[in-house]
Amino acid sequence: MFGRKGKSSNYAYTAARVKAKKAHLLAEDDYSKMLMMTPQEISRYISEAGYTKEMTDLANRESGLNLLEHATYANMANVFGSILLASTGGLYDMVSAYLTKWDNWNLKVVLRGKSYGLDADGIREDLVPAGILGAESLEKLVSLEADDDILAAFGRMTHITFPQDVLAAYKARSNLAEIEDYLDKRYYAHLLEVIRPTDRPSLIFRDYVAKEVDIRNFETILKLKLDGVRGEPVMKYIIPGGKQIDAKLALQLASAETVEEALSEIAQIGFYEDIKDSLDPKAATIREAVMGMRKYEMRQAKKFSHLYPLSVIPVLDYMIHKENEVNNIRAVARGAESGLDRDVVKGLLVI
Repeated sequence: MFGRKGKSSNYAYTAARVKAKKAHLLAEDDYSKMLMMTPQEISRYISEAGYTKEMTDLANRESGLNLLEHATYANMANVFGSILLASTGGLYDMVSAYLTKWDNWNLKVVLRGKSYGLDADGIREDLVPAGILGAESLEKLVSLEADDDILAAFGRMTHITFPQDVLAAYKARSNLAEIEDYLDKRYYAHLLEVIRPTDRPSLIFRDYVAKEVDIRNFETILKLKLDGVRGEPVMKYIIPGGKQIDAKLALQLASAETVEEALSEIAQIGFYEDIKDSLDPKAATIREAVMGMRKYEMRQAKKFSHLYPLSVIPVLDYMIHKENEVNNIRAVARGAESGLDRDVVKGLLVI
């Protein structure tokens, strides 16, 4: 597969790099120890577990939980950036397309921060420079005041042209969901387009992304159902490209009277047997249902990374687990900071 600058994909080199990095990810035992710690002890623990540079670099302007959260995001951004720089050809194209979700995240942060009246420092706190846009580009977005200018600048940076009807709807309702919905749909459409299923690993990657679309759509359906939105109006928010949940099944799930009924009907999807323990209609919450589906995704990525070691799959597998590690660390630290019961915090972790 050929991509950037006509080079072939350097799967062997990049896979070797991520294999070395994955060996340093936190294990279940690490989380068990962290659940017994204070926030300060957790910060020291992760600093010794690979986050030293970021904790040190940010210590002069951050402290406490803010330091830990910023350092974990900064570390993830640095790691993903190094993987992208190490990749060539079609592998680079796929990794860069996958990471643009963080560019979308950062645009949402800037727009939301401006709408809430946050100052530049307040907005910077929630930025995650793990995408294609570097610190200079993100700083440019933060420096702008008007939404029109922010969207125009982002469009130039990412080569995205926002449709006039999306911009008009956003301005009319001052509802960021209009922008978010468009970005999410465009992200998955572009990613699925970039992943050319010319071999078995690329096909597996494409299937993974399609299943991720299924999960996003299922989560959207359940959340809207709780808000009293059912049936055809839900379809506006459905992302095309899913593997199991097509338009017909999406409408069927959206039309279900209750969340419990929707959870029962999801048995039609092909990987239901792998996630059914998390989808008990009588007991499962939306969080538990979505978490069960994401745990399944992680198991699949890990499984196929062993079967196809010289492909994009090990790279994807590592990035999934790295992002999950950061989310787990933040969940443990926030739980300790707020005094949550350890069993409750443990239930929030994806391990």
